[in-house]
Formats: sequence, C-alpha cells, structure tokens
Amino acid sequence: MRIAVIDDEKYSRVELIHQIRQLLPQAEIVEAGNGAQAMGLLESESFDILFIDVHLGDMEGTTVAALARRLMPQARIVFATAYSDYAVRAFELQVDDYILKPFDPQRIRQVLDRCVPARSAPAPAPGTGRLAISSNRHTTLLDVSDVTYIETDGSGRGCVLHTLTGEAYNDSTPMSDYESRLADQGFYRTHKTCLVQLKYIQDIFPWNNSSFALRVRGSSTVLPIGRDRVKELRRRLNI
Repeated sequence: MRIAVIDDEKYSRVELIHQIRQLLPQAEIVEAGNGAQAMGLLESESFDILFIDVHLGDMEGTTVAALARRLMPQARIVFATAYSDYAVRAFELQVDDYILKPFDPQRIRQVLDRCVPARSAPAPAPGTGRLAISSNRHTTLLDVSDVTYIETDGSGRGCVLHTLTGEAYNDSTPMSDYESRLADQGFYRTHKTCLVQLKYIQDIFPWNNSSFALRVRGSSTVLPIGRDRVKELRRRLNI
C-alpha cells in the first residue's frame, strides 16, 4: 500500500502521516510540500491513495488531483481542506472523499475504511490461503505460498502471477488489490511494476543507472527495485 500526502503546511503533513500510520502501519507513505513537488512525484511514481490539500501555495490541489486521476485512474483521491464547501468541488472532480482540518482521527479511520476495504478484515496467517485467478472466464486457485512474484501486465489494468514451478497466470485484478491483500503475508512492492514474496528473493545486485535489481527462486527474470524502496527492502530482509 503506497500513500502520498501532499500539503504545503508541514505541521498538517506530519499530523496526517502520524494518524495514517496508526491505522496502516505497513503502508509506505511519501510526502510532497508543494504542487511542483507533487507533479514530479506523480509523473515518476504510482500510489494507491493520495491525500491532497486544496491550497498548495504554488498551485491549486484540484490541478494535482486532475493529473493524478489521469495518470492513476485506480488510485483513491482524498481532498484535505479547512473549508467544508470544497466537498462539492471534490465530488465534481470525482475524487473519492475529503477530510477537514484540523484532522479528526475518527474521520481518518472512516476514510481509510472506505479506501482500503480489506483493512478491517482479519489478516490470514503468513504464507497461508489461496488466490482465485480469473482470466478468460476461467478461474485457477493458487496457493499463496507458491507465488514468487506478481508483475503488472503492461496495460495498467491487470497482473501476471508467477509461481515456483515457472508457470505464469494472467489476472484482471489491479496490482494495488494484491498489495493490500498480501501485505501481511510476506510480500513487498519493490517497484511500481512488481510485488515480490520476500522469502523467495535469491539475490540483489547493482543494475542500470546506479539502481538495484533482484531475482527470485526459480526464475532468471531481473526485477527492478525502486530507488525509494531499497532501504525498506533491506530492513525487511535484515541486511
């Protein structure tokens, strides 16, 4: 789960990030302090939820929201504002919700429950459970423990699941859904294009432009690691 908090007021950013971490401790949160930073962030990274302040100093948050909706149609967008009349503007832009400043913890909880339905469901034990993979009206049941990594299918609408046996399964489910469902089962999104089961990482090595990549057991495919995710990956692997 990747979340962006975009607000030109540092105190508001810190407070909102704190409240989100209380409810979603596994989430990866990135922040931007103005509209220009936000636009650059959206053009280089992807997010599941974006909290956007309506007034960003150098531009209107509605401009950022419009770009986010175009680049990430699956993302949930939440306006943050001190003025309740922006609720109408929020729904005109087809954003998913809005929150008022100062932030109410109960309101943040309600918004996250809407944006992350799986948050309130009990998490299965690590490495257990099965996944129903649907493609061309055919459903295949895969054990979670057999999945080595999941990658986007290139169209932006679905995924490809790879297994220990080397087989690959196309699925229409968005990557963000798998990231939420498998966050507590040993999976980590190492790049916007792939979600990896950590126990199957075989090696990590330098790659193009001073970045890093990895391979998983049973596959020779090189999987990229986002520069902003290397540190967290090392922490999770205790290296």
